[in-house]
Amino acid sequence: MMRYLITLQAPDRKGLVEQIANVVSRHNGNWLDSEMRHIDGVFAAILQLEVPADKWDELVDALECIDGLTLTFSKTSLHAQPIKQLSYQLVAYDRPGIVLHISNKMNALGINIEKFSSQYETASHTGIDLFRATMTLGLSDLSQEDHIKTSLYEMGDDVVLDKVS
Repeated sequence: MMRYLITLQAPDRKGLVEQIANVVSRHNGNWLDSEMRHIDGVFAAILQLEVPADKWDELVDALECIDGLTLTFSKTSLHAQPIKQLSYQLVAYDRPGIVLHISNKMNALGINIEKFSSQYETASHTGIDLFRATMTLGLSDLSQEDHIKTSLYEMGDDVVLDKVS
């Protein structure tokens, strides 16, 4: 069995996930991990699959036959797990470059951003544009935890950071 990371995009419609799952199942694939979203009428997904090597090409061909679906893929391999994972929720005034600032701060600390989900919203009581993110960070050294909050709060007085786990 080989592991693959697949990204998919298609115009969103009912039954699309079922179509994809049927293709994976028919080719003896094992659906290991996934993230799926509907954004502005487009279905977007990231899947990690385990597939018999001799079925891979057939699986890709079958996925490409799904109407409007585009895909990319990479073979994956197991890697060392972080010493510790932490999850945070961050809220700040929306501004260009905010994801770059967050990623620069974490990279400078040697921390890997393992999951990142963000949303744009308007504060109901003020109408101010807000950026909201949920992130899971992989630490390679326990001392990194002490610097996360300090580093992110340096982005501005508007940053609110909550540790989730």
